[in-house]
Amino acid sequence: MKHSLFTPLAALLLGGTALACTGFAGVHDHFLPLNGTFAIKNQIPLNSAGYGISHFGKGAYMITDGAYQTLILVSTDGVIVVDAPPTTGRNLQHAIANLTSIPVRYFIYSHSHADHAGAAYLFANQSQPAVTTIAHTNTAAQLATAKDPLRPTPQITFDKTYTLVAGNQTLRLSFPGIGHDLGNILIYAPRQKILMMVDQIYAGWVPFWNLAASLYIPGWIDAHDIILSYDFDIYLGGHMGGAGNRTDVETQKEYVTDLYNNCAEALLESAPGGNPRTDIAKISEKVLGDNPGNVWAQFAVYLDAVAEVCYEKTSEKWLGRLAAQDVFGFSHARTMVSSLRLDYDVLGPNGVRG
Repeated sequence: MKHSLFTPLAALLLGGTALACTGFAGVHDHFLPLNGTFAIKNQIPLNSAGYGISHFGKGAYMITDGAYQTLILVSTDGVIVVDAPPTTGRNLQHAIANLTSIPVRYFIYSHSHADHAGAAYLFANQSQPAVTTIAHTNTAAQLATAKDPLRPTPQITFDKTYTLVAGNQTLRLSFPGIGHDLGNILIYAPRQKILMMVDQIYAGWVPFWNLAASLYIPGWIDAHDIILSYDFDIYLGGHMGGAGNRTDVETQKEYVTDLYNNCAEALLESAPGGNPRTDIAKISEKVLGDNPGNVWAQFAVYLDAVAEVCYEKTSEKWLGRLAAQDVFGFSHARTMVSSLRLDYDVLGPNGVRG
């Protein structure tokens, strides 16, 4: 079936009839095949146990289950592990044991989220030898609140920067500010020119749902430029089965910039007499006429209409260029519209009255 940007919501607002859909029922349920795209070609093969390994040289490796990534540095003073996704689980231990006889001595939390750290206990609870655990101060506070035995609180914390020197390996950790999470950090291996920042850049893909389910969108957006200020050749975003590079960061920055501009334009054009699809006066009259007094319904339809226009405009350029624009693009538009209104003061017709 040919992918269409004409959705049931757009049909409703334009007075048309939405076409029946097959597959998953929803406003956006026409998904494009990915065969032959970079998103698929970039995936490394998995072995029979369900994991794959990329060797970057100088003792640096990535272990993946196809959906999540772990960074491994083998040093003369023990193995350094960054993140332990539960979906990879004990395969991390098996993979490391197949790489080296050197024991794990250090574990680093990229941030607190359980999908990346839910198997941290496999290393944090190791006793022979004991493992030193490291995280940002905010991550430590989140883990202390969570009281999750699978994500033990770290032993070493830092506020701004921390340099781990373990034998012949060095990792520089830094906190760019609140963005995706309260304590999401940049992890930089200068010898190998590897930069890791989890849930920030998705090589070949648009970000995960709702702009990576990020806590503070302006900080998440600003992190693109902070990343590009580093000298790196390999980028690990914590997701999917292949590494990225500088071009992938620049590409996502371009995508997010377009999304920002398209959503801002859609908000500004939604004033009375503006775009008939998003005209707030027309939408309010229709929704409140059908649902007297239901202000939330009025505003929900209005915001979704603005997001829909933003999504369609963004898709004109990015659909098929980055994978999953058809899957998560509308959620990104809704999230960006919300952030524009609340964080950037782009309120369109709801701005300061004259």
